[in-house]
Amino acid sequence: MAQDKSLHDLFTETLKDIYYAEKQILKALPKMAKSAQSPELKSAFQHHQEQTEGQIERLERVFELLGKAARGKHCPAIVGIIDEGKEIMEDFAGSDALDAGLLAGAQAVEHYEISRYGTLKTWAAQLGMQEAVPLLEATLKEEEETDALLTRLANADVNRKAA
Repeated sequence: MAQDKSLHDLFTETLKDIYYAEKQILKALPKMAKSAQSPELKSAFQHHQEQTEGQIERLERVFELLGKAARGKHCPAIVGIIDEGKEIMEDFAGSDALDAGLLAGAQAVEHYEISRYGTLKTWAAQLGMQEAVPLLEATLKEEEETDALLTRLANADVNRKAA
């Protein structure tokens, strides 16, 4: 059975995985923004929520290119990362360390997404899916920019206040 699987199948399964992940992230971001104490971190979460909506639309276009309905597949990895973030929001509510914890959780999400989008972009190119490559590249670039922004916020203010 496993011998019948191809890179195209792996691409499709990974696409379903990140689609599910983006939908879960879209639900989590407003809660993270509401919990954030730093105005800059709150704004970063709100901005990324808008970006995530566009990223979901791009994924839906990739599904269209495949001739498939946009469907997610349960992703235990993102569920675990988001659950850790919820735990931080509960355990550190009102503390000076809350924003540092939120930021660290957000970066875990970004690193997961960067890994997935980098892989999908490479596989799309390998599979000759030239129309999908720029869609995945655009999202990869946004995720990398968000990660860099979060790093700047951590270094400039958030971690110092937590200490």
